[in-house]
Amino acid sequence: MKKARAWQLGIRDILIMSRQQLTLKRPLWIIPIFVPSRELSDEETIALVVIKEILKSPVQSRNPKIAFMFLTPGTLPFEKLWDKFFNGHEDRLSVYVHASREKPVHVSHYFVGRDIRSEKVAWGKISMIDAEKRLLAHALLDPDNQQFVLLSDSCVPLHNFDYVYNYLMFTNISYIDCFEDPGPHGNGRYSKHMMPEVEVTDFRKGSQWFSMKRQHALIVMADNLYYTKFKLYCKPNMDGGNCYADEHYLPTLFNMIDPGGIANWSVTHVDWSEEKWHPKAYRAQDVTYELVKNITSIDKSVHVTSNEKKIVTVKYCMWNGMMRPCYLFARKFYPETLDRLMFLFSNYATF
Repeated sequence: MKKARAWQLGIRDILIMSRQQLTLKRPLWIIPIFVPSRELSDEETIALVVIKEILKSPVQSRNPKIAFMFLTPGTLPFEKLWDKFFNGHEDRLSVYVHASREKPVHVSHYFVGRDIRSEKVAWGKISMIDAEKRLLAHALLDPDNQQFVLLSDSCVPLHNFDYVYNYLMFTNISYIDCFEDPGPHGNGRYSKHMMPEVEVTDFRKGSQWFSMKRQHALIVMADNLYYTKFKLYCKPNMDGGNCYADEHYLPTLFNMIDPGGIANWSVTHVDWSEEKWHPKAYRAQDVTYELVKNITSIDKSVHVTSNEKKIVTVKYCMWNGMMRPCYLFARKFYPETLDRLMFLFSNYATF
């Protein structure tokens, strides 16, 4: 109870700050000095120079916004919920929709006209990364977009807009999931063809659902060297195994170039407790106030390796040096849960 109350007081203070200091004062950048253990190729040297320049470039906006980027097969079943979430905050958000199968039918004005040019996306293939980069490219055209959140058609918000906005804007890291898994579904997917640029000790795993600051989004746009390695050598049926670029490219890239700049967890909650190929999916009867309260109270990030030892790593979710709840969004919800979620969003202060 005391922990929850302290968090509410912290957010209240931040809300006051956001009204008084709309032009955000960014913390001083500390750029790590990279000392290569071997002679770098021309391509690696060029990549290193570009990355360092982007990381130390100041970010300024008089009206900083969050870009909400939806990666979906078609129509978004939770547009009404997102409409309620966005309502009244038009000047602090942008929406982008990548529909990979069919043109969406929109019911919210926040989504009308926000479809970008899209291509087909295959699960586990590099086309997933291409779609993410396509969304980032369109969102980066708006200089006021400072945070970039990747969401699926089954994602829902867990808090009100002010809470989410301040959580993301008043910290200087990206929420990219990243951990080392020595097991068959981690390093077992690594290909030696990625050497010398990507060694097995660099290889990481994580959720594809991220929130990324502008400098990191620019690095993803600028990177061709490491992207090409994953395009060629991280794919299904590669070297007798299955490598999925959407689970490994971003965690590995940022583990290599800016490990201190990422949180190592995602702000989007997914329940893998059933230990299946896909996460737990919520039906209408599952959606209760208790479910949402339980998810929003989680303050630890848990990673489990895929080897026989199944080593469990638990880390507290730290926000500007303070322990905070981890999650701003959650998936995977069936469309039938919309009415229950709308009721909860309208009637409980948790949101």
